[in-house]
Amino acid sequence: MAVDIVTFGCRLNTYESEVMRREAETAGLGALKNGAVIFNTCAVTAEAVRQAKQSIRKARRDNPNARIIVTGCAAQTDPAAFTAMGEVDLVLGNEEKLKSSSYRALPDFGVNDTEKARVNDIMSVRETAAHMVDAIEGRARAFVQVQNGCDHRCTFCIIPYGRGNSRSVPMGAVVEQVKRLAGNGYAEVVLTGVDITSYGADLPGAPKLGRLVKTILKQVPDVRRLRLSSIDSIEADDDLLDAVANERRLMPHLHLSLQAGDDMILKRMKRRHLRDDSIRFCDEARRLRPEIVFGADIIAGFPTETEAMFENSLRIVEECGLTHLHVFPFSPRQGTPAARMPQVDRAVVKERAARLRAAGERAYQAHLAALSGTRQSLLVERDGLGRTEGFTLAAIAGGGPGDIIDAMVTGHDGRQLLASPLAARAA
Repeated sequence: MAVDIVTFGCRLNTYESEVMRREAETAGLGALKNGAVIFNTCAVTAEAVRQAKQSIRKARRDNPNARIIVTGCAAQTDPAAFTAMGEVDLVLGNEEKLKSSSYRALPDFGVNDTEKARVNDIMSVRETAAHMVDAIEGRARAFVQVQNGCDHRCTFCIIPYGRGNSRSVPMGAVVEQVKRLAGNGYAEVVLTGVDITSYGADLPGAPKLGRLVKTILKQVPDVRRLRLSSIDSIEADDDLLDAVANERRLMPHLHLSLQAGDDMILKRMKRRHLRDDSIRFCDEARRLRPEIVFGADIIAGFPTETEAMFENSLRIVEECGLTHLHVFPFSPRQGTPAARMPQVDRAVVKERAARLRAAGERAYQAHLAALSGTRQSLLVERDGLGRTEGFTLAAIAGGGPGDIIDAMVTGHDGRQLLASPLAARAA
């Protein structure tokens, strides 16, 4: 039986799940009579942890004799919560999950909680190895890890305790991985990590993300679309902005880690930017690449947030020209400073999140309308659906997953663009 992997959370987890699949199968888990299910969890919110536990319980009900392994950020930050679950056979840390030897140590049934957990101190990890993969299962675009961990300590964030300190994959190894995936037919590659704009600080010569992007585009001509996952705009370097302006294969879509639009809240979050920094960055990027599209993460109801502070976050949607909004109702994570701050009433948190989402929806509808009648290049994700270079969803007839199709946008249905193919080019 094949190893079944259930992935929660970020693109980095998606990439690592492919490494895990290979390592688990190398360890022999695919030969188990009743199969194995590995949960690669996320810890960014309490809801993400709850959903993981719910899925674990369901997996045990559906297959009582399967071996169930739990790993990922939630397992790293709170292994006891999963070792205490009777449904779980083994808990692995984020470093252990990438090694076949960890899966060979799968214990017999009925062991105690101590034997079930193999979770080391993630802060002791100093390097991130290049794990080569040939494909990303079920994905039309490929993800490549360039960095892991984070050196910053935002007061709301548990992720550094799940991922450790920032460490970069050497540039040559990243280029080789992109070459490998492009050679296997992937037309689009996404560079991913926990804090990718911190890339290179720990490498000889301290190359920055912009230099990495330019090097990939120069040395891998077969990759037709290069995309970045979430960035911290305050760390964007001159080479990166130059690439945004002049490298047409770098996609005109940036997802920004904004988190808030009020200066006092940003300071209490221990962010390194102020609202005007975000507005200036978006204005400059739009000047360099007029068609650029911005997404952003924004937290609603951070501790001590007043209505006036929230209004600043609400206004920044328009002031930055945000289109793809990810709204998070504040979720206190045990062990973080924000969890000890005066909390906003939960009903108010939910109401503010709803207002932010409504603002995001209005911006998205305006964006869809503005694209009507334009010509777009679409990467087909699955039959009937693709994404523009600006990452906008579009319904398209023709082409298979991974194909790039030139199309004319004829309108939208409120959720996605409606497009007609002009010509198809196999990826």
